[in-house]
Formats: sequence, structure tokens, C-alpha cells
Amino acid sequence: MTEREPKAGRTKLWRIRPHAGSAEPPGFVRKDPRVPVTTRSSQPPTPQDPEDDTPTPRTPSADASTAEPATADEATEPSAPTAPDETVGSARAAQAVPRGLRARIAYWRGWRGRYPRVARVVWWTATVVSLVLVFGALSLPNRLFALHPSRFVRLPGEAIIGAALLLALPRRPRVALAALAGAALGALTILNVLDMQFVEYLGRDFDLVLDWTLLDDAQSYVADSMGGAVALAASIGLLLLIVLILAGMALATVRLSRLLVRDTRRATRGTLIAGTVWITCSVLGVQYAELPVASDQVVNTLASEARRVRATLQDEAAFGKVARSDTFGATPPAQLVPDLRGKDVIFTFIESYGRSAIEDPGIAPGVVETLDTSTAALAQAGFSAKSGWLTSATYGGSSWLGHSTTLSGLWVDTQQRYRTVMASDHLSLTKAFQKTGAWDTVGVMPGVQKGWPEQRFYGLDKVYNAFQMGYQGPKFSWSTMPDQYALEAFQRLEHGRTDRDKPLMSEIILTSSHQPWAPIPKMVGWDELGDGSVFEDIQAAGEKASDVISDSDRSKKAYGESVQYSVTALTQWLERYGTDDTVLVFLGDHQPISRVSGNEASRDVPISIVAKDPKVLDKIAAWNWTDGLKPAHDAPVWKMSSFRDRFLKAYGSTPHPSTG
Repeated sequence: MTEREPKAGRTKLWRIRPHAGSAEPPGFVRKDPRVPVTTRSSQPPTPQDPEDDTPTPRTPSADASTAEPATADEATEPSAPTAPDETVGSARAAQAVPRGLRARIAYWRGWRGRYPRVARVVWWTATVVSLVLVFGALSLPNRLFALHPSRFVRLPGEAIIGAALLLALPRRPRVALAALAGAALGALTILNVLDMQFVEYLGRDFDLVLDWTLLDDAQSYVADSMGGAVALAASIGLLLLIVLILAGMALATVRLSRLLVRDTRRATRGTLIAGTVWITCSVLGVQYAELPVASDQVVNTLASEARRVRATLQDEAAFGKVARSDTFGATPPAQLVPDLRGKDVIFTFIESYGRSAIEDPGIAPGVVETLDTSTAALAQAGFSAKSGWLTSATYGGSSWLGHSTTLSGLWVDTQQRYRTVMASDHLSLTKAFQKTGAWDTVGVMPGVQKGWPEQRFYGLDKVYNAFQMGYQGPKFSWSTMPDQYALEAFQRLEHGRTDRDKPLMSEIILTSSHQPWAPIPKMVGWDELGDGSVFEDIQAAGEKASDVISDSDRSKKAYGESVQYSVTALTQWLERYGTDDTVLVFLGDHQPISRVSGNEASRDVPISIVAKDPKVLDKIAAWNWTDGLKPAHDAPVWKMSSFRDRFLKAYGSTPHPSTG
């Protein structure tokens, strides 16, 4: 069949049946190349990706086998098939994909044509979600208390610069840059969330160099507090969330980059206008809700992180030199603490015992009453006490930093410093007693559940961990045993022994006041302790950790009660087993988390020295500490790192510096 020449004055487009054996598919329309054709559209197009060349299936209005003239609209594209198996994809796909699979792919890719309303909803939803994710990440603060809607009513300068770069790039580099920028925004979001949690629990930002090892400690804490299943589920959920954030942010930026280039002229004009507005607001200092409208938060965050990383790396080398220098490093054994010879000296840390326990109106009444009652009971037993304040090197957690700062005389506020100190020969306060050869030294560590190489640095001849004190009762959340039992075990295993020929120097860590403060043990008769099974009913009747840890008011109440319990257990032990030669030094290692102590809380912790021998307290009279177990509000406040040297000097030690 051949084409007929159209009559003059007419323009027709004929639908031609293909010859037998033709490679053209059924329904193919060949248009007369001599006839200009203009396209019309009776309906607005369904929104779709401008770079997606997937054809939208159309419903034919007539049988494709007829040879009637085709309109110009029909001539612009092939008629859509009437069944899935007849659907034709793009020419490129037709060459690469087998016929059956090609039809199914084309069918599903054409869902937007079959469901235009759903397609519009999906398109707008994906677009809005992408905008929220990207602009939210650009404006997200790294503090929980700063999370407020006004933080997100800002113009991020980074978005304007990013739009300009994307508009200037061809397709492939543009997509690659958008995906990379999205992944970077996802990583920044994760870092901001880590900062929020570290400030909440430890009072400081996350350290990109040092703090990764603490994530393992966090997992162990959750397992000890709420069970291994909860810890495993939380770990898996966290990993999935991280992957979702990174992938979701990358997809969001790629989508926005595609929308940006749909109309480059308008996008360029909008970018220039946004840049002009940003510069104007920045120069004029325009603010909304006391925040600058022109935001450069991402740049500031990255600069801050870079400074922190650089400072961390520099500090490692500088602190190593400090740790090798020691005021008492070369002091002969005979000149160390001569004024305490013959005394049983006990250094005790009460977990999370901070200034808030004594001065926060929501916590203090019960704790102060306990301190006053204990002071009176100790006085009746012949003991006197003096108390002051120390500023801890840590906050909310990482108790080992507070312990090492107190006993080393060095400011140990990072994990790197801690590792440096533990590997050094710096003289710890407890090791000074071992160095004299005049004391047996022992550690009681109910919170230690694995190997503890720090024993060497602290100069402890023997250490009792959670499994070596004979406890058969229940755990109280993170705490492996009640403080009362740990103190009774110390008495049974070491302090009460009559076969020793030396006095005893002990380091004891009391853990019942450790977060999450639920369930809390209660005091029982000292003669009823046995193997600890007496605590079964008390533990079962207590509150669940998961119910308390998420509620600020309940956490504050439970925290106060836990401190009362720990102080009561310690002072009752001293009343019951203390002698004329007993010297007790007890203090807190850090403040509780900000949910309990507040965002503006200090890092101060109370410290007390208790003894029967009046000469012991006379040695520290110049310190001007407060009489009793409760330090006055205006009592002296020292850095925790200064305590070692002050204590050694007060009790007769002679400085002999060493430089390593």
C-alpha cells in the first residue's frame, strides 16, 4: 500500500497498516513528514520527575488497526496498548528488555497516568517531606532545650550556596553532589543528636575523636539496667535509624535538586533573590525570636567540630607531659602521710552525690534531714566531721573520671586523659599508702564486672568485684548489690579481720545511687543481710527503671531517695564498725544528669572527712570546712584535682617533685 498525494488545500495524516513482517508494533502511527504537526493537551500534565523519560500510558480512542486519518495529537506519540502485555516502554528499554518483562515494567511505571490524583498526592508529599528534612537538618540545634519552632524560621545560607552549585552543574555531577551533600547533612543531624544526649547525660558535647568507645558503655548500661533484650533491640533500632537518616537525607536532596532544574531560569532568579535577602538580613542583624534570620549554623557547627578535634589531638601530647610531672613523685615512702600511720583510712565515692542533692528545693529536704540525723548519730558514737565542696571533672556520668581526678591530682575530664593517666606512673593518693609499706590496700568495687587493670595505678593489693563478695540477691537495675550489703561484705572480708598486722587503706565505690534510681533498696537489719536474698521482696516491690528514667519529676524524687539510702548505709556502718583509728573520707563523684539537676547546675560535689581522733580533723582546720556532714552553701570550693596534694600535705607528706 502506498501513500496518496493529498489534494491541494488539504492536510491529512494517514494511519498506515504495516507490511507483513514489518518490525513496527501493532498500533504504530507513521506521520507524514511533510505535514507540520502541533501538539495539544486537553488536561494539565501529571507532575512527574523532569528527568524521568517513562511514557505515560494512554487509552486509545479507536482500534489501532483501522486506517482512518490520525489527528495531530495522536501523531505525536504511539497509542498506548489496551492490555499490560501490549504496553510499550521507551525505545531504549525496548532494545534491552525482553518483551514480557518490558510490558510489566512499563505497566507499573505508568501508574501515574492511571491514578493521577494519587500521583499528585505522592508527588507533593515527597516534595514537602524532602523540604522539611533538608531545611530541618540545616537549622537543627545541638541542645534539647533549644528545640523550639522559632529555630526553624530562618534562612540557611548553606541552602542558597548549595542551590547555586547545583544549578551550575550538569546532570550526573549534580546528582552525585546532591547525594553527597544529603549524606553529609544526615551525618550532621546524627552528630547534633549525639551532642544533645551527651549534654543531657554528661554535660558536654560529643567528642568525635574520643567518645566512640563510650557508646559501648552506653549499651552495657542499658543491658544492666533494663535487660539484654532491650539493649539488643535498642542497638538494632539505632543502627536502622542511622541508615534511614543517611539514606533519607540523600534521597531528599537529590529530589530537590531535580525540582530545582525543572525551570532553571526561575530557580536562578529565586536563588539570587534569596542570596540578596540573606546578605541584607546578615548586614542589618535582622532577628526573629532573638535569633538571626540569616543562618549559617552548619558552617559554625563544622568549624566548632574542627576546633574541638584539633584541641583534642593537641591535648593528648600536652597532657602526657603533665602526667609525667608529679609534686610527690619522688617523695620517699617514709615521708608520705606520716600523720595517719596506724589509722584505717577509707576513701568512699557515693555515685551521683552532687550539690543538687543538698541545695535543690525538689530534692534537698529529705537528703538534708538524713545528713543532719546522721551527723547527730555519729556524734553520739564519738565521731566528728568536716565538709566542703569539690568541683568535679565530669557531670552526669563517666564516674571513673571523677575517681581518677580526685586520686591522681590531675584534671581528668576526657577518656584520652584517663587512658594516659592509667598507663602512667603518676602517684595516686591510694597508691601513696601502698608505697609506704605501712598499710594493706584493698578495693571494694561492686560495679566492676570484668577485668580491671586500673588496680595497678590505684595501688590496691586486692580488689573485690561484683562476683567476689558472696552476693546472691537481686540486682537493683544497674547496681549489682545494695550498698548496705557491699559494706557488710567489706567488714566481713577485710575490715573486721583480726589476723592482720597492718592498718587498712580502702577504696570503696557505692553504687545504689547510680542512675536510673529504680528500684531502690531499703535498709534491713545488719544481722539479717545473709547472702543478700533478703532483698528479693524489696526489689520486686520497687519501681521499674523504665517508668522512672523517662519522667523528670519521678527521677528527681527517686534520686533523692537513693542518696538518702547510700548516706544512711555508710554512716550506720561507721557507727556499727568504726573504731578510734577509723578515718572515713567520702564524697560524690559527679552531679546527676541535667534532667534531675537542671541545665544550669554546677559541677560541685560534697566531700566530708569523719574521724574519732580529734587530731585528724585538727590537721585540716585551715581548710575552713563546715562542721558536720552538710557543707554550708559558702563553704570553700576547690577543683577536684587539687584534693590529692592538699590531703597529702595536710597529713605530713613532703613534696619531692619528679619530672618523668
